[in-house]
Amino acid sequence: MALGAFFLYGTGQEWHRLIYEHGLTIATNLFGTTYYSLVGLHAFHVTAGLILLSIVLLFGLAGRVGREQSARIEVLSLYWHFVDAVWVIVFTVVYVLGR
Repeated sequence: MALGAFFLYGTGQEWHRLIYEHGLTIATNLFGTTYYSLVGLHAFHVTAGLILLSIVLLFGLAGRVGREQSARIEVLSLYWHFVDAVWVIVFTVVYVLGR
């Protein structure tokens, strides 16, 4: 969860710098469109995952998570790891190939 929050913070800082210091917006060029679309979609999914993980954490701390929720938590875990794996692809496309 901490790494997801750090990703969102870093993305916000990067977007602020790119927009206000470099003038790169979604309408600037194909790279701007691709960058904001890919990273923004990923950031949306990270946000959704963090909200769901926070809910599970709160229920867990309240002692309301039992065996009957294990399948749901496993699905959330798979979602979170999928979002993590997608970042490898997004990073490669945007930061390695996009340069």
